[in-house]
Amino acid sequence: MTSPVTIADIKTAAETISSHAVRTPLLEPSVLSQDLGGRVLLKPETLQRTGTFKFRGAFNTIMSLTPEQRARGVIAWSSGNHAQGVAAAAQIVGIPATIIMPADAPEIKRRNTESYGAKIVPYDRVREDRKAIAMALMEETGCALVPPYDHPDVIAGQGTCGLEIVQDLKAKSLTPDQILICCGGGGLSAGVSTAIKSAFPNCRTLTVEPEGYDDTKRSLVSGRREIADINKPSLCDALLSPQPGELTFSINKNTIDEGLSVTEDEVLAAMRYGFEKLKLVIEPGGSVCLAAALAGKIDCKDKTTVLILSGGNVDPAVFARAISS
Repeated sequence: MTSPVTIADIKTAAETISSHAVRTPLLEPSVLSQDLGGRVLLKPETLQRTGTFKFRGAFNTIMSLTPEQRARGVIAWSSGNHAQGVAAAAQIVGIPATIIMPADAPEIKRRNTESYGAKIVPYDRVREDRKAIAMALMEETGCALVPPYDHPDVIAGQGTCGLEIVQDLKAKSLTPDQILICCGGGGLSAGVSTAIKSAFPNCRTLTVEPEGYDDTKRSLVSGRREIADINKPSLCDALLSPQPGELTFSINKNTIDEGLSVTEDEVLAAMRYGFEKLKLVIEPGGSVCLAAALAGKIDCKDKTTVLILSGGNVDPAVFARAISS
């Protein structure tokens, strides 16, 4: 089957976002490689504009709109990271942005989103339908939707993270054995796995999700889109999508080899390790790949492993809990 997003689309997206997105480095901390017994590299999207990979897809999608569409503004729903990406991209382009954000979203993400000039519409993530709210506002204002993950331009934008990994690995003359990708709705994993498989077809690609929200992991096993229990609390607010996207899963079922999940304690331990040994601030959802590696969910011994750290927008109270636990 022909994929809805190709490596050519990702390369085009890379050109589109190059003047505004940060090309984050591929780090190789010696302490991490020593602790895990292999060669371990990190892609710290914590250093990306807005502190998360989400800026990539948001900016690429907004730039794909016609001038007439952009003039009417954009709307998105998000717990915070996509919100910030859309808000920042809209501010750069000079257009209005409205964000449907859960009322219990981390305060730091709400403040950051507002700092980019976006209008926030709060909702109850348990009792209200964010998509229905967005569609009503779109009908009223004529603004364009920038989905958090289930859109070709979003996926291609997120795939630029994987394209950079490929380029940097080749510059180091390295062939990866495995790459771990943080997964919520599946946009990052769909884009990155497409880029990785195009260059390193034998590299194992694995998604990592928080325990209880492992709908992609279960979907890869069952072959159909499974649903998460949205009533289960989780520190990983960035990865609480209720179900894999229709488009993202159509890609991931062909490009992802396995799904993993991690517990809340494993996430907190990874955040503490990141701070103490790597000198990095990582939010809970952004730390799940590191958590999986440190907890032994994969074997890194004598292998070349890439871990994506997808974001660093952590609530101060949560971070304090992690580094003091």
